[in-house]
Amino acid sequence: MNPPSDSADLGHAFEFAPVSLWLEDFSGLKRLLDRLRAEGVRDLGAYLDAHPEAVQEGMSALRVLQVNQRTLQLFAAPDQATLLARLGEVFSGDMAASVKSEWTQLWRGGGAFVNQTVNYALDGRRLDVEVRGRVLPGHEDDWSRVMVSLDDITQRVQAERHARDLFDLSPVSLWVEDFSAVKRLLDGVRAQGIGDFSTFLKVHPEFIARCMQEIRVIDVNRQTLRMFGAASKDALLLNIGRVFRGEMQDSFAEQLQDLWAGKLFQQREVVNYSLSGDTVNIHMQFAVLDAHVDTWDLVLVSLVDITARKKAEAYLEYLGQHDVLTQLRNRSYYSEELNRLARKGPWPLSVLVLDMNGLKEANDAHGHAAGDGLLRRVGEVLTKAVDAPVHPARIGGDEFAILLPGTDLHGAEAVRQRVVSILELNNQFHAGQSGQVLSLAMGVASCASGDQIEAMLAAADRAMYQDKERYYSESETDRRRR
Repeated sequence: MNPPSDSADLGHAFEFAPVSLWLEDFSGLKRLLDRLRAEGVRDLGAYLDAHPEAVQEGMSALRVLQVNQRTLQLFAAPDQATLLARLGEVFSGDMAASVKSEWTQLWRGGGAFVNQTVNYALDGRRLDVEVRGRVLPGHEDDWSRVMVSLDDITQRVQAERHARDLFDLSPVSLWVEDFSAVKRLLDGVRAQGIGDFSTFLKVHPEFIARCMQEIRVIDVNRQTLRMFGAASKDALLLNIGRVFRGEMQDSFAEQLQDLWAGKLFQQREVVNYSLSGDTVNIHMQFAVLDAHVDTWDLVLVSLVDITARKKAEAYLEYLGQHDVLTQLRNRSYYSEELNRLARKGPWPLSVLVLDMNGLKEANDAHGHAAGDGLLRRVGEVLTKAVDAPVHPARIGGDEFAILLPGTDLHGAEAVRQRVVSILELNNQFHAGQSGQVLSLAMGVASCASGDQIEAMLAAADRAMYQDKERYYSESETDRRRR
C-alpha cells in the first residue's frame, strides 16, 4: 500500500481545518491594481473613495476556487455550489469599506492582509469574522492563489458589544484611563532613593501637576458627558482643566501617596466642576485592573455625583447650629463654642447677653406673628453688630448671647454700644411699618480664664436683669404719666 502523497495531506489539511478557509484567485484584482499604479495612482484608498466603480470592478474580478467543510458549516451551506451561488447573501451590506482596507494592505506590499468585518450565514445569522489573507508561495507575481481564513469572533464581539453597552449606559460616570506614565514617574522617584514621599510632594508640588498632566483618558461614557455638561467626549477632554481644578490637586496628592504605598484600589470624596462652572461633589472609586497591575495602563475610575447629598448634609448641619426664625446660631452652637473657648481661649473672653423686652405683651396684643417679626428684627440687629468669626446666638425664646473671644470688658462695652446704635436705626426704619418698638435688655461681663466662665455668665445675666428692671420701671412710670 502506497503512503499518501504530500498533496493529499495538504488537501486533507485544507478540507478539515477547524477554521473557515477560502482558496481564491486574486489575479484579476492584481491586474486592476497594477493598471491603477501605472496610471499614476499613489493613494489607493483615496482613489477608491472617489471611484466606487473601481471597487465594483475589483470585487467582480475576485474568484472563489474552493472552500472547506468548516466554511460550509459556518455559513449553513449544504455544498460549495450553493454557497458560491448565494455569495450575495453572505457579503450583504456595504462590503466596499472592508475590501478597500484589504486591497490597500496588499497594495503596500507584503502579500497579506488582516481585517475584521461582518458576513451573514445563509440562514440569516450575523457573523462577526476576523479575515486573514496571504498570497501563497509561488503566486506572488499574479496573486492567482490566495488563502483566506475566516475566524468566527461573533461571541467575542457580542461580549465586547455587551460590555460596551454596560459601560456606555451605566448610570455612573465611568472613565477608562492610562496611568502608565504616572507609574514611570513614581518609579523614577523611588529609584532616586526617596523614602518619605509625602515630604517629597510638599517640597515638589510641581511633581503633582506633572503627574496630572500625564494621565491619558482613553474613554468616558454618556453619564460622564451629562454629569459635566459636555456635548461630546472631545469637548470634555479639550476642557479637562476646567473639570479638575482648585482643590483637586490636594486630592490627587493623596491619591499619589496611596499609589506609592501600593493601594491600587481607592475610594475618596473629591470636588470637580462642570463645564458651566458648577461645583460637582464626587464619590470617586479608582481601580487598576487586575491584568494591568504591572503597568497601570488600564484604570477604571467611577464617579458618583453626591452633590445633592452634600447639600442635604450641609443643610442639616446648618439646621443643627442655626435658629430658623432669626437666622442666628442656636443654643447648640452656643454651648459647643462656650466649651471650646473654655478649653482653648483666647483670653480674655467676654459675653454680651440680651433679652428682648415686651415679647409676651406683643404676642398678647398683636398675635404670635407680630412677636416672630420682632424676633426676626433682633436677628437683623445682632447680625449687623458683629463680624465673623463672632456669631450671635439665640439661646432661648427671647434670649440671645454674643461670645467675644480675645475681647476685654472695654471691647465688650463697645459691642454693646454698637448694638444700641443699630437698634435705634432699626426702630426708625420700622416705625412707619409696624409701629412696634424693639427693645433689648443687655448685660456684659468678662473673664480671664476657663475657671471664671460660670462667674462671667452669672455677672452678665445679673447686669441684663438690672437693665430689664430699669426698662419696665421706666415703662410703668411713663404709663402712669399718661
